[in-house]
Amino acid sequence: MDKSRIALISTGGTIEKTYNILAGVLTNEVSVLEIMIARLQLEGVELERISLMNKDSLDMTAADHDLIAETAIEQAGLCDGVVIVHGTDRLTRTGDHICQLEPDPKVPIILTGAMRPYALRTTDALQNLTEAFLAAQLAEPGIYVAMHNRLLAFPGVEKDLDRGTFTKP
Repeated sequence: MDKSRIALISTGGTIEKTYNILAGVLTNEVSVLEIMIARLQLEGVELERISLMNKDSLDMTAADHDLIAETAIEQAGLCDGVVIVHGTDRLTRTGDHICQLEPDPKVPIILTGAMRPYALRTTDALQNLTEAFLAAQLAEPGIYVAMHNRLLAFPGVEKDLDRGTFTKP
C-alpha cells in the first residue's frame, strides 16, 4: 500500500501555545505538535515535518506570510498534500496570499489551527489537526481551511469572532 506523503508546516499559533508558569501566560515557546501527532493513528501517511516558526499569528510580518506561502507552494510540488498549522488571527491572510501566488495548486493545501491551545482540556486542536490530515488526502486540489468539522475553500474565508470559527459568506 502506497503512503500519502503530507508536508506538515508548523508556524505556531494558539494550537501550539503552552503555559509559561513563571510568567503566568500562554506562549509560543515550544511546539506540542509531536505530542499531538503521537496521539493520532496516521496509517498510510508519511509526514514531512517543516518547522518554519513558532509565533502567534498577530506577530507575523509580511515576510512571514511570504515564507509560509512560498514553502507551501514548494511542498505542493513535492508531496501529495500540505497541512499548515497556523494561528487563527491571520490564517485567512496566509490562505489568501497562497491563492494570489498559486491559484491552482496540484494538491490540497490545508490550513488549520485552534481557538483553544492543545494544552487546555477543552481544546479543539486535536480534532482540527485530524480533520486537516484527512482533508489533505481526500479534498480536490485547492487551498482550504479545515476546522470545526468544515472544509472551506479560499479565497473568501473569514474568521467569525462571534462564533469562534471560520465561515464563507
